Amino acid sequence: MNKLFLAISLACISFLASGIAHAQSEQQIRTELQKKIGANTKIKSVTASPISGIYEVLVGNDVFYTDANSKYLIQGEIVELATGKNITEQRHADLNRIKWSELSPTNAFKTVRGNGSRQLAVFSDPNCGYCKRLEKSLQQLDNVTIYTYLIPILSADSAMKSKQIWCSADPQKAYIDWMVNGIAPSGKSDCTTPLDKNMAFAKTYGITGTPTLFFTDGSRFPGAVQISDIEKKFSSIK
Repeated sequence: MNKLFLAISLACISFLASGIAHAQSEQQIRTELQKKIGANTKIKSVTASPISGIYEVLVGNDVFYTDANSKYLIQGEIVELATGKNITEQRHADLNRIKWSELSPTNAFKTVRGNGSRQLAVFSDPNCGYCKRLEKSLQQLDNVTIYTYLIPILSADSAMKSKQIWCSADPQKAYIDWMVNGIAPSGKSDCTTPLDKNMAFAKTYGITGTPTLFFTDGSRFPGAVQISDIEKKFSSIK
């Protein structure tokens, strides 16, 4: 028993030592690479990739790779040939994921069709052409609840339209009237709105373009996504 205990203890010490050395190596790579790329580009983390001797470098939510000597900075994708899995693409998806519970429904207006069982959040600017294209496509969805968060990021007029939409008697109708039917919002714009909160949320989670969609599993789809892709995503969410 004593010999077994000693063997287990030595194995644990070896494992811990390996882990410490590994962490030190990653920190050293990060330090050396940071010196070379300059202080203006902040490295968030350096971690081992699935390829021996290659390390993932995270700058914001952008993924790069480097070697153990910090000699090269590699921009590209790692694909696992046995499965066809794009590891870099999956990493990007994970980095851009949010917790659905962090969205506040009170800062959006809600559209319910059918039984409303499938949920979707859309961040939109009323002067965004791609948002208008997406909104017309979304009319085809059934059994869905859509939360629309206005973020006026394109112009001062975007802010004015967003306020007029939110301050209308029926914000959801005013939004659809404008985005789908081309009926410009009018009326007051001096009510209390959640626009500042939505803009703060967008800044925190790196929502820099519209439209941006989120699903209940936290995944993010940027741009005017095809309805077929939205349906496919809904089908994949358990």
